[in-house]
Amino acid sequence: MPVILIGTLDTKGVEMQFVRDLMQAGGHTTLVVDAGVLGPPDFAPGVTREQVYSAAGTRLEALQSARDRGKAIEAAARGVAKLVTALHAQGQVDGVLGLGGSAGTTIATAAMRALPFGVPKLMVSTMASGQVKHWVGVRDICMLHSVVDISGLNRISRTVLTNAALAMAGMVGRRPAPELAGLERPLIAATMFGVTTPCVEASRQQLDAHGFEVLVFHATGTGGLTMESFIQDGMIRGVLDITTTELADELVGGILTAGRDRLTAAGLHGVPQVISLGALDMVNFGPPETVPQRFEMRRLYQHNPTVTLMRTTPDENDRLGKEIAEKASAARGPTAILVPLRGVSAIDREGQPFWWPEADQALFQSLRHWLAPQVELIELDLHINDPEFADSAVEKRLALMQHPQEKGA
Repeated sequence: MPVILIGTLDTKGVEMQFVRDLMQAGGHTTLVVDAGVLGPPDFAPGVTREQVYSAAGTRLEALQSARDRGKAIEAAARGVAKLVTALHAQGQVDGVLGLGGSAGTTIATAAMRALPFGVPKLMVSTMASGQVKHWVGVRDICMLHSVVDISGLNRISRTVLTNAALAMAGMVGRRPAPELAGLERPLIAATMFGVTTPCVEASRQQLDAHGFEVLVFHATGTGGLTMESFIQDGMIRGVLDITTTELADELVGGILTAGRDRLTAAGLHGVPQVISLGALDMVNFGPPETVPQRFEMRRLYQHNPTVTLMRTTPDENDRLGKEIAEKASAARGPTAILVPLRGVSAIDREGQPFWWPEADQALFQSLRHWLAPQVELIELDLHINDPEFADSAVEKRLALMQHPQEKGA
């Protein structure tokens, strides 16, 4: 299978040819994709720019006539992603390596983000020393800073590009460790925050003993997005969504939102899920001075020097309960919601700073009111971090799906 090399061969052709030759000298097959739009390519690619823009539903001539660089980049990103995805579906992608500045990074990483976890992805970019979330998203993309601009070959760029070629060669030439053979276990996705750690850790240990492998995602926005993407990719057999706090950040305007589609992938794909209300008592901000002025009279708690928490109100909890109920009710697979009546986080219990029974009751009552009959609502007179709550979560998780035989049985 080839390594896909993505770049604009009118501006980065010399550098791409250098990487291609290194890869081929090492015995690797390559397929160069040209996403250029300006001058002619420096060498003949395996996939032409005409093919790229055709896949995007447009024509190269039209983009050249329009002289709109933004539209050209957008079309190139769309076309490259479509072509590379099709090649992967045909078993024709061993890895993807891209070169570029902001435009080239936008184009190549669009294709990388369209590929599933585990396919080697390496982006050599002038933008790699700054904020790269826009390009990486939730995928396993390696970003390598080019150090100097990708504009000709010199002692610095040759070193960086050689390292990139060797790194990609190492990734595509990998072999599974013999001791891991046959140890793949069904995957369970779980969500955790510092204030729900006791519950999730206890649940993880029990599920591990039942023969599952548990992926714990930190509910920091990116964590929730990554979990949803893994579910969409078909990697996850079941979900233990203990910590749904990202919904509160999306609703109120905190910094750890996972977007509007959080808590939808399992439902859409029929994956059995157990949902709880972990950390819905809080919205996340940075240091105290970053909290918006409109919230200055709200109940705040400084979790650490860089994290300030804000207590959700009864009205906000009412709306969160309705959102969770509606998303759970639309699920195509078996779904249950576990309600910890004595508090939803480590600081939401009697004597702790976010203890506010009226706010919690608004959340619970909203669930009762809006939840469809087919979704099981299990109310427990427990705190979310009580060991018995973790026991109940695991018991319900196992009941919703066929599970491997316990170890030693």
